[in-house]
Amino acid sequence: MIYFFIICHIYKNSIYKTINLLKVNIMGFKENLREEIKYQGLMLKEVALAAGLNQSSLNNYLRENASIPSADIAVRIAKVLGVSVEYLVTGEKSPPCFSNYPAEIRTMAEKISKMSIRDRRHVSALVNAIAEE
Repeated sequence: MIYFFIICHIYKNSIYKTINLLKVNIMGFKENLREEIKYQGLMLKEVALAAGLNQSSLNNYLRENASIPSADIAVRIAKVLGVSVEYLVTGEKSPPCFSNYPAEIRTMAEKISKMSIRDRRHVSALVNAIAEE
């Protein structure tokens, strides 16, 4: 009888932890999405249209009892806002990732990484001079 109680107690606690974790993620996504839209001065209608959603769907992700969108929808929303899905879920910005850059820039970065330090400094000086024009 005691073993049954302990197992039920452990199981019950793990369910509560899972539920609380889901609440944190839902609130985090909802809060971060709302704040990012506000920060960028966008209207919900604009974000929804650019992400290929109707406004009521986007509103559903911002409601009090909000649900987290599927991964593909979260990616589309994040792309429209220029942030990562990780940021929308956790509020933490991830380090820059070369995969977000066009192939041409990734190719240049790879070539530059293979250059000597001296050559990298020359390329850096050249890019800085052109950027200042």
